[in-house]
Amino acid sequence: MNSNLTPAKNPDFREQQELQDIDENGSTRFQVDIVDAENDDKENDYMTSSTPNQQYSYVYDSRYKSWGQLTREVPPRVEHYRDLSIQHQYRPTLDELHERNIPEKSDGEDKVEAQQQKKGKVIKFGWLEGVFMRCLLNIWGVMLFLRLSWVVGQAGIGEGTAIICLANIVTLVTTISMSAVCTNGQIKGGGIYYMISRSLGPEFGGAIGLMFTLANSVAVSMYIVGFCESLQDLLRTFGTTLIDGASNDIRVVGLVTLIGILVLAIVGMDWVTRTQMCLLFVLIASQIDFMVGSFLGPQDDEEIAKGFVGYNSETFRSNLGPDYRNYEGVDHDFFSVFAVFFPAVTGIVAGANLSGDLKDPSSAIPVGTLLAIFVTFLSYIGYAFMMGGCVLRTASGNVTEYLQVKGEPDEWAVFSNCTDRSCLYGLHNDSQAMELASSWGPLIYGGCFAATLSSAIASLVGAPRVLQALAKDKLYPFIGFFSKGHGANNDPVRGYVLVFVISFGCILIAQLNAIAPLLSNFFLAAYALINFSVFHASISKSPGWRPAFKYYNAWVSLAGTLLCIAVMFLMSWVMALITFVVVITLYLYVSYRKPEVNWGSSTQAHSYSSALKAMLELNRVEEHVKNFRPQVLVLTGMPGSRPPLVDFAYLITKGLSLLVCADILKGTHSQRVHDALTRKAYHWLIRHKVKAFFNIVEDDSFEAGSQALMQISGLGKLRPNMILMGYKGNWRTCDREELKQYFNVIHNALDRYLAVGILRVQEGLDYSGVIQDEEFVPISKLDKKDAEEKMRRNESTNQLESQDVNITVLSDALSSDTDSPPVTPKMQHGGTVNCDPAATEKLLQSSTTVTITSKKMRKVSKNHKSSFPTYVGPGGEPLPKSILNNITQFQRKQPKGLIDVWWLYDDGGLALLIPYILSTRSQFSGCQLRIFSLASKRDDLDKDQRNLAALLSKFRIDYSDVVIISDIHKKAMESTRKEFEIFIQPFRVKDEENFETSKAIEQTYITDSELIALREKTNRHMRIRELLLQYSKESTFIVMALPIPRKGVVSAPLYMAWLELLTKGMPPYLIIRGNQTSVITVYS
Repeated sequence: MNSNLTPAKNPDFREQQELQDIDENGSTRFQVDIVDAENDDKENDYMTSSTPNQQYSYVYDSRYKSWGQLTREVPPRVEHYRDLSIQHQYRPTLDELHERNIPEKSDGEDKVEAQQQKKGKVIKFGWLEGVFMRCLLNIWGVMLFLRLSWVVGQAGIGEGTAIICLANIVTLVTTISMSAVCTNGQIKGGGIYYMISRSLGPEFGGAIGLMFTLANSVAVSMYIVGFCESLQDLLRTFGTTLIDGASNDIRVVGLVTLIGILVLAIVGMDWVTRTQMCLLFVLIASQIDFMVGSFLGPQDDEEIAKGFVGYNSETFRSNLGPDYRNYEGVDHDFFSVFAVFFPAVTGIVAGANLSGDLKDPSSAIPVGTLLAIFVTFLSYIGYAFMMGGCVLRTASGNVTEYLQVKGEPDEWAVFSNCTDRSCLYGLHNDSQAMELASSWGPLIYGGCFAATLSSAIASLVGAPRVLQALAKDKLYPFIGFFSKGHGANNDPVRGYVLVFVISFGCILIAQLNAIAPLLSNFFLAAYALINFSVFHASISKSPGWRPAFKYYNAWVSLAGTLLCIAVMFLMSWVMALITFVVVITLYLYVSYRKPEVNWGSSTQAHSYSSALKAMLELNRVEEHVKNFRPQVLVLTGMPGSRPPLVDFAYLITKGLSLLVCADILKGTHSQRVHDALTRKAYHWLIRHKVKAFFNIVEDDSFEAGSQALMQISGLGKLRPNMILMGYKGNWRTCDREELKQYFNVIHNALDRYLAVGILRVQEGLDYSGVIQDEEFVPISKLDKKDAEEKMRRNESTNQLESQDVNITVLSDALSSDTDSPPVTPKMQHGGTVNCDPAATEKLLQSSTTVTITSKKMRKVSKNHKSSFPTYVGPGGEPLPKSILNNITQFQRKQPKGLIDVWWLYDDGGLALLIPYILSTRSQFSGCQLRIFSLASKRDDLDKDQRNLAALLSKFRIDYSDVVIISDIHKKAMESTRKEFEIFIQPFRVKDEENFETSKAIEQTYITDSELIALREKTNRHMRIRELLLQYSKESTFIVMALPIPRKGVVSAPLYMAWLELLTKGMPPYLIIRGNQTSVITVYS
């Protein structure tokens, strides 16, 4: 690679070089010289352009020769995209390019990188020795020597070939799918677990990873037991045994073999590969031995008597069709024979399991596995034809019987007729038929030994690597111990020991036939999920799904999935059901734990596609009153500042409709401040199990910010139709402009046909000064850092003057309450927090949130056994029980009582629907609705009551009582009038004093003319106050229709005085107004 194109990896050098480029004369790095035409002979050094008067040549300064010296940009490099992080350390950030910020790489990072580089020789394999050879060793397993002859005997050459083809179709489709997954990016260690977990997500990946580890651990013992049984057969031919010729021989030889394999694995993958290479040579030699022997034909009469008669057309014809018989108590058919044979081809993932030890897994796994399937498929088909053409189905093995008919036309019919007797030889009965047809029998035993031992080695080496990858991802508890590797190759020695222990326990059983089908089902479940992952990723249409292997099809992968499932049930429907139960159980467990992983799985991509499709479909759905849902925009500030307001809003939506929490920042802040605050808000919502969205806007005005939130919140039909605020309890003492803005928010919401809700609780909603903020975002420091960097840039270029950055948060303009606890100061997001300076500096560099947990707080959290999230005071001090109860009042079950609904004005039914929704929640399950309404005429009380009761019945809304108010126009009591006068006194002005004031000023004062014009409405609110004290003082919750503030008629202070009159000293209170359109209906 040309060094001139290599990016400078030291950002300090680039910064110093740029600063040096600006000399005292202000010249830049690109020098421009004006030369005359006499220098035209230097064409290689100039870029000329002519004008009618003069020729100019632009000459680049020869001092700058590398790309890194010319620009801070870097060209695309593969190392920028090797990991899954969005921002690579050598790629400049947007701040570096746009703001000229030069972050420094700390010495700690260099030390960590140095520590990660382990000493020793790193062993990596290519496709030949890493995949192809290992797949051959596993597919050419013990089934080749012990069961292929039996398959031909039962199914015949024709259907036997069909069985082999069907089994290979399953593995071929799975391998094609696996190739697509492997070539869709870099594959790390973990093999099949890594592929499935990164494709389908941690739930399926974790289930298959754990099952695959257990299956391979048990498979080690199965292969070793198979080796021991073959060794016993060989010893019997010599008439000898080790101990008892039965289970004890298997246990002793199996333990010795297992220890040898363990030592081989610990020594290193290099020696494992060498050993497997030797075993492969033995396997190939044994197969050559069989082929040579089959063509040489029988060497004596004993071989003929045992059924090996050599190639001839008569034998081929007799073995062409099926001859299914009872074997070991089972009446076999096509599918039962297929179930016996299929495990022979399940070694296709032997190379993929060592993905972490391959030089290039993306190319090695597809090439090696596909080639191995092709070679083994041809060999199995060829050996089936060879066995069917030279070995009889049954034979007595009686040489004397054969000699009696030797030379006659039907000489084989006598010793091959086993109708009324039991025969031990032939394709049906002799598992060593391949050894019989070979030129040298012991070499077939050697091939059988090589097949079993190579499979055992592959399983013992592969299972710990899958477990290691699973342990690193921390999907299950108690397995993190196995994540640590040793040596330069990161060998999972601890996993080796675990697999050794499991295998040793299984070897002691010495009889594993009962669970063998379960292992095959585990493998098939993994294959099914590999196929399904390709189908799922393809239909999700994610731009990240770009396999380099193009020879796949989504529907073929789906067919492969169904094939694998079908084979599972054909092999053993009981074991298939057990496998499904295990997969679902492990899936649900990981799903319940919700691991914090983000692997870009197709499940995530499909979630996006499904959500987008649902949103687009929703836009085409006409709105109907029966499907109305309150979609709430709640002005909470940061959600952690006002927990009761968030909890109450969530009671309305409860994850069944849209909930958007919103905050308004005053001033201008960097994007990383927005990101940090948004991240903090979502952390709080997730931690408190509130299903909501969060929006944040910048504006110096609470009114304008709220208006912006009303405009931008939501998407399509998922858009708020209701705004919820906390009651402004300090309206009498706050700044008049602030009062006006709060009042105008109600106007703006009504202008946009939004329902308006105002929640008041007497203890207040704002607890930002009472609750310790576990996660804080130092806005002022983040913005100060940005400002300083901009100042340095501005001073260096003499373009801008120094400026102050106003960092405040519009928290007091949001719903606050003067009746809040006395220790509730107005708290800015960027407030001062005691923490370690080093931690703060690290925070500034990463621009993230910091979690602070004091010892007291941890102690409180440990002792707090409530289902509610723990709130603690500043410094981790426990909060008084009364304050804690106030904070969590809408999380706790409310006492039995009444929800009084003052449905005084018909707003479309929202004032009735919201309390009904509240009554369906568990917190208010013990409360009943009591409905209040106004009489149309004094003499029609009974009629109005019956009509309202009938209406409620048609609405299917249960209630405890209906109360009709008839004397609403009665003059209020003097005490109520005096209380109201106290509320409005600070805002009273006479008409002549206000003659010169503007209309804007008039909206913050109450004039005599206004009081006179609205005296009837004011008296009505005073009467409602008296009725509230009479009926609802002891109620659990109150809902009342919000009086409409008519534009240009009522001022902000007078309107707030009405609300104060209605809500002061009452139980938790919601004043709500719909947009005058129906939200409930009497029709079904």
